[in-house]
Amino acid sequence: MTDTSNTRPAGSEAQEPPRSRLHLLMRYIPLIAPVLLWTVPCWVLLYGGQHWPLPVTSAGTALFVLGLVGMPLAMVRGHGRHQQDRAAVVGGILLGTGWVLFTWSVLLGVLLRIALTLAGVGEGQDRARIVTWAVLGVTAALLSWGHAEARRVPRVRRLDVELPRLGAGLDGLRVALITDTHYGPLDRARWSARVCETVNTLEADLVCHTGDIADGTAERRRAQAAPLGTVRATRARVYVTGNHEYYSEAQGWVDLMDELGWEPLRNRHLLLERGGDTLVVAGVDDVTAESSGLAGHRAHLAGALDGADPDLPVLLLAHQPKFIDRAAAGGVDLQLSGHTHGGQIWPFHHLVRIDQPAVAGLSRHGDRTLLYTSRGTGFWGPPFRVFAPSEITLLVLRSPRPSTSS
Repeated sequence: MTDTSNTRPAGSEAQEPPRSRLHLLMRYIPLIAPVLLWTVPCWVLLYGGQHWPLPVTSAGTALFVLGLVGMPLAMVRGHGRHQQDRAAVVGGILLGTGWVLFTWSVLLGVLLRIALTLAGVGEGQDRARIVTWAVLGVTAALLSWGHAEARRVPRVRRLDVELPRLGAGLDGLRVALITDTHYGPLDRARWSARVCETVNTLEADLVCHTGDIADGTAERRRAQAAPLGTVRATRARVYVTGNHEYYSEAQGWVDLMDELGWEPLRNRHLLLERGGDTLVVAGVDDVTAESSGLAGHRAHLAGALDGADPDLPVLLLAHQPKFIDRAAAGGVDLQLSGHTHGGQIWPFHHLVRIDQPAVAGLSRHGDRTLLYTSRGTGFWGPPFRVFAPSEITLLVLRSPRPSTSS
């Protein structure tokens, strides 16, 4: 395996696209979301015709008000300038709980009421109370299951990916992908070690981490990230930055990954050779890197491919799936990404689709370019995964099968 890098100036890269609809929406979400998440369930569960005794209504209302006030305060204290881990844990739990309560209050608040009415079950108050208990039961069950899903070691997802330009000598190349580990306020050093042990059982030629290693600086999360140094690959271990690195001193994470034996592909590439054939393994900084103000950090595909033979197949690491438009225009064969978490808590994936072209799995973009979007290995914020399981991915690259003539 040979190594090439570059220091091409930034002038040749296309300008960043205009801000998406999601970015515009995000300006107002901090004001709107807490109100919706807590007032809608409060109304459905307490004031939708149940006629609970006054102590029940008062206590329930107080809990919803506590969630409405406490959630944004805890999130700000936990993820803002203060970076308080306990506040981050509380904020994440409240955010996840509020989202699940909101979702199922809306769904069951409408659908179950209709079903009960059509079935002639109970009167108005009885139906309203059935809805309340159903929402609370479903919420409790999903949060318990979702927490277990978030904390377990991800299952391995295996798939073959055929690349038309891949030479026969590289057929069967094993690429392991982890991403969005999000080491954070909950200490997951043991989980991290078990994830790395699982990766090692895959006997991969190439192991990739496509960013969002942690929430917090490298110094602060070093113990949780340290097991990454035990990951084995027969050819290379490569890494690119995610957007969360740029909230927490990204260069510190680049330096730590280098120290742990990973190749930070910061707008550069490696050449992976086997059986007389060559694969270009390239990486770019996250698309948010330039706005971070860190010198030299930006997503620069032209720089990443500078010096590479344009006839060789290209495997690109880019944290966010939205980079696929530039990848397809640049002739990339396969892009590996994360970022979306598969939505993490259903049905949040519908909002993710506003900002990203893919949420999970393999998709085609243009005539040649494939994108694989991982649901992520860890979780961010709410310690829950509901109908969006985490994953460690093993992609087996395949060269085209020779056609058989009759």
